Amino acid sequence: MSHPAFCGLDRAHLGGLIEELAGPWTARCESALRERRGGERKRGVGAGPGHKLVFADRVLVTVVYLRQQLPQAALAELYGVTRPTVTRAIHEVRPLLAGRGFAVPDRPGIRLRTLADVFAYAEAEGVELRIDGTETQVRRPRAGRPGRKAFVSGKKKQNTAKTTTIGDGSGRLLWSGADRPGRMHDQTAMRTEGIAEQLRLHPQVKAKVDEGYRGLANDFPQQVQAPPRKPNDEAPLGERYAWREARRRQSSARICVKHTISEEKKWRPLQRYLGRREYYAETHAAIAGLVSDHTARRTSRPCTSTELVLARRTTC
Repeated sequence: MSHPAFCGLDRAHLGGLIEELAGPWTARCESALRERRGGERKRGVGAGPGHKLVFADRVLVTVVYLRQQLPQAALAELYGVTRPTVTRAIHEVRPLLAGRGFAVPDRPGIRLRTLADVFAYAEAEGVELRIDGTETQVRRPRAGRPGRKAFVSGKKKQNTAKTTTIGDGSGRLLWSGADRPGRMHDQTAMRTEGIAEQLRLHPQVKAKVDEGYRGLANDFPQQVQAPPRKPNDEAPLGERYAWREARRRQSSARICVKHTISEEKKWRPLQRYLGRREYYAETHAAIAGLVSDHTARRTSRPCTSTELVLARRTTC
């Protein structure tokens, strides 16, 4: 199960992940035991029944579950344990993965955990951000429950959960979050998460967005660049051609965030989430942190020219 085809991570990445999470997992287990017995331990370390799944297998089971979204009963059969054992392992390791944050390109050992960290990093390094939203289909709430229509997306016409992703010009993931019901607009999700406030606190940070964040571009015209508005049908032909070329250049500069989102979509839970909706944000944060580890190793791409080049000479 440690093959990259199952877990989506190479062996070196998986080994480093196990080593990184071993300390926090041990501390969390000791804290839970101390709270349960109401004081210090009375026996030596290691006494009592051991775990049916060792820690390395617990991490591996969780990563495979996040990658393939296999039934927990199938994973239990593969490891020769009961289904509650696999469920307990996932509930222990998944919060640790979700709390790791996001890797910083060319800065090993440093993680971005909040939006304030992302904007401070972008301002210090002069990084131009790319912001976009995506949706994941989730289970429909039961009939009669309040807020049942909150997950119905007007765009997808499905029950979805909406997230916001921030990357840089090289397609490297810097932050992904702001999980909201699918009915909420992308711009509303950004404002409730505090992205607009971070733009106000960091006036040197610039970002490129799509048409869904037009209001944000209107509030911060010197920082946020949205696609140009379409001219009316009575506009001259040259003006319409200029608008089309300006839109093409803006889309070409912003397409890297779509590639970043596609890296996340390779993980099955973010294609169609089958679990409980209250665990979606934690699952998404765990997957995004693992994806950022992969994208942070990507080298910076050179800035390509967007000027038109004449393919062949024409004669009048």
